[in-house]
Amino acid sequence: MNNKTAVTSRRDFIRNTAAAIAAPLIVPSSVFGRNAPSNRINLGIIGCGNQSTVDLPEWFKNDDCQVVAVCDVNRAGRGYKDEKQFLGREPQRDFVNQFYAKKTGRDSYTGCDACADFREVLARQDVDAVAIITPDHWHAVMTNMAAEAGKDIYCQKPLSLTVRDGQEMIKAVRKHRRVLQTGSQWRSNAMTRHACELVRNGRLGKLQRIESFVAPNNFTSPGPGWQPMPVPDGFDYDFWLGPAPKAPYHHDRCFYRFRFVMDYSGGQTTNFGHHSNGIVQWATGDVVPVEYEDAGSEWPAKGDLFTTPTKVAFRARYANGVELYCHTDKRGSGARFEGSDGWLEFASRKIESHPASLKDSVIGANEQRLYVSENHYRNFLDCVKSRKDGVEPVEIGHRTSMLCHLGNIAMQLKRTIKFDSKLEQIVGDDEAARMLSRPLRGPWKY
Repeated sequence: MNNKTAVTSRRDFIRNTAAAIAAPLIVPSSVFGRNAPSNRINLGIIGCGNQSTVDLPEWFKNDDCQVVAVCDVNRAGRGYKDEKQFLGREPQRDFVNQFYAKKTGRDSYTGCDACADFREVLARQDVDAVAIITPDHWHAVMTNMAAEAGKDIYCQKPLSLTVRDGQEMIKAVRKHRRVLQTGSQWRSNAMTRHACELVRNGRLGKLQRIESFVAPNNFTSPGPGWQPMPVPDGFDYDFWLGPAPKAPYHHDRCFYRFRFVMDYSGGQTTNFGHHSNGIVQWATGDVVPVEYEDAGSEWPAKGDLFTTPTKVAFRARYANGVELYCHTDKRGSGARFEGSDGWLEFASRKIESHPASLKDSVIGANEQRLYVSENHYRNFLDCVKSRKDGVEPVEIGHRTSMLCHLGNIAMQLKRTIKFDSKLEQIVGDDEAARMLSRPLRGPWKY
């Protein structure tokens, strides 16, 4: 990204670019059944890495959704999650166009454009919503700019990089009256919902203890002796860094492995931890613990490129005295709830319980029922039309991410921190309190 581009304000960029961008080819309404162009949601994809290979096919399943733009700072390249993946804005643009060509019975289709600067997508008047599938350090800036541009937002989990990020995202989404769905699909899983309803409706008796499971790290660090590497052709590394601190390029800093560098993510604590602790939050009423302490976490050696926990282990205590133990576990993702009358565990996409009959208990018509969403992507599209909140709106995504961030802070400092969940402030520890936010580099701001 050149200096002229970098200093362009978000409002001026959107205003000046909108008129210059031509509308894409609109597929005839007959192709999408009864969904005429006026009833379709035009979607822009921001981020064309590994997760986009999961999300794009899900959007394709919906005839009232048309992907009209993809954006990524990488033109094309291999080596995302593995060397087989050939990703970036041009491969994903071609993937989208090939899908619609086949769907429409054409030899070719060119209705999906590709760009390197996400602000071009936000400037397009024909884009109704965006899916933000970028590293975590971009989520808040992009969400706030998208909301200001009048776009609805599907933002991948974890929702934020810091507690402050999440707070600013809530302000922007509510100020501009946008719909935001946090991309943590387990809230759209019937089995997850049933497990949480069992806990909420007292099937375990008095809740006493909770465990949440976090998958082990799935990549090996280059170690403390890592050396800078040349930036690949077609990859705008400075733009990739964006609001994060400047740092020398290394392949393992970017692409899928950004997950293990604290400047861009929170490691498996916020990655799989958002799934697992999201279950915990749903089952306990979406309240946040008030105390956090390290429970034997392990970290990379000093000077290592990777800076997130190699072993997650922290305890948190809710205001009612219930303890949560979040830790690395071979079960990968899930949660276990222990009460005075039995226990229930949701892991590996199955429910186990004691007594065994507990898991099959039927929730009565007059008992607590949770939001029903059968498909996370479909739920978002429906909410774009209805203007109602989805199953994981911005506040819920923020609280789950916040729990994970606070766990990371306690593990980093190796001491107990106390949290005022109403004010969302750490109490009595200035060093820990400063870790609730981070400065944004360059021209980027909330």
